[in-house]
Amino acid sequence: MIKVGIIGGAGYTAGELLRLLIDHPDVEICFVHSSSNAGNKITDVHCGLLGETDLTFTDELALDAIDLLFFCTAHGDTRKFLDSHQLPDELKVIDLSMDYRIKSNEHDFIYGLPELNRRNTCKSRYVANPGCFATCIELGLLPLAKEHLLKGDISVNAITGSTGAGVKPSATTHFSWRNNNISIYKPFEHQHVPEIMQSIKQLQPDFDGEIDFIPYRGDFPRGIFATIVVKCHLDIETIYKLYECYYERDSFTHVVPSQLNLKEVINTNKCLIHLEKHGDKLLITSIIDNLLKGASGQAVHNMNLLFGLEETVGLKLKPSAF
Repeated sequence: MIKVGIIGGAGYTAGELLRLLIDHPDVEICFVHSSSNAGNKITDVHCGLLGETDLTFTDELALDAIDLLFFCTAHGDTRKFLDSHQLPDELKVIDLSMDYRIKSNEHDFIYGLPELNRRNTCKSRYVANPGCFATCIELGLLPLAKEHLLKGDISVNAITGSTGAGVKPSATTHFSWRNNNISIYKPFEHQHVPEIMQSIKQLQPDFDGEIDFIPYRGDFPRGIFATIVVKCHLDIETIYKLYECYYERDSFTHVVPSQLNLKEVINTNKCLIHLEKHGDKLLITSIIDNLLKGASGQAVHNMNLLFGLEETVGLKLKPSAF
């Protein structure tokens, strides 16, 4: 059994991670750390787990008793923790924050997008889980980057559910503001753009265009729906073959001929991709559940890779029929 601990146990990603790990046949949850909730039941915060677990939050860190530590912390907090604590030599780490996603000589984290870095993840000790927007957009672009087909600027519009903003209420997340509403935020300057660019250049180092990314806040709780427009001279049949070849060994990313709707991926660890050609422009639609494929589901996928398990274990989730 893989013995795991979670730091930052009260947020949405931690709740989803617990939901997956409780039913994972190869996992034992040893502790869920939350200083503000220490002593309270997990189900006092994550009500959807009622009847599933009797665990309580703790403010203690039994690092010597676990094999893997998940960080579901606010951005910046993982780095602070690792700078101030000495981890056991064999302890593995999966960080769901953005602290270590950008490659640097100052850390040993692997960027944990399995469709890009599966082999390196299997051999690593530290994994930086990708951002939700980044996951959705990168999966739409990687097959083109591998063939050095990305030329010029890339235009991206993507809309995300309210859970993407985290559990802490804010002026743009409460129901009365979000309901029947839509807005843009951080146009051209979203924090996930550098990791998207990093992944593109990993496969296509000569890419010199810009990523013109406009993020939207959506009137729904979970999911990301992204549309990407690039110039491409290839015919649509060739493009489909290229994408199908790239993802033929991937368990969760699928290229489909029909137009997509977001409910096809909600509550799953899937990414679905649809392709259309309009003149010399290629329209790529990519959709994921931001809390699963964009966060906790991908983290469990990375855990399976780290410990040599079949990568779909604990992740065979199905969307609702409605």
